[in-house]
Amino acid sequence: MVSTTLVLGGARSGKSRFALDAHAARTRVTFVGTALAGDPEMAERIERHRLERPSHWPTVEEPYDLVPRLREACAGTDAVVVDCLGVWVANLMLRGDPDDHVFKQADELAALLALRLTDVTLVSNEVGLGVHPVTEAGRHFRDVLGRVNQHVAAAVDRVVLMVAGQPLTVKDVRA
Repeated sequence: MVSTTLVLGGARSGKSRFALDAHAARTRVTFVGTALAGDPEMAERIERHRLERPSHWPTVEEPYDLVPRLREACAGTDAVVVDCLGVWVANLMLRGDPDDHVFKQADELAALLALRLTDVTLVSNEVGLGVHPVTEAGRHFRDVLGRVNQHVAAAVDRVVLMVAGQPLTVKDVRA
């Protein structure tokens, strides 16, 4: 049975590890990464994440056009892991995409997930529980990502919130 999962959590909550571990026993998994190595620290972070996943998993790096790349990645694989929607949304916003375009992309992502092409696990940041952003841009990002997370959470079968490395099931229509 095909399943879709959204894994949410704060920084260093264990969300990426949980998403990878969910598919560790599978051999045909495609990883879709959304990060851009714009500075040495991010390049190091991307490399560290790359080393954490099985080397035989193909990687698709797509910072902007997530929906078509995810559709392609679903073909001929047992599962896809997307890490992470928060970085994807930030990329779109930093590129200057208007909010309406970001929300349209989230709707297209939700529609793709509804097709149940293969198992898909998506990782995203839960930004509504942390410190109130001090800048207008930070508050705007929090609000846009919060709405994107809501669109995706409504579309998936399962939502897991990671807290201190512990998974809390928020939604599971498979049960």
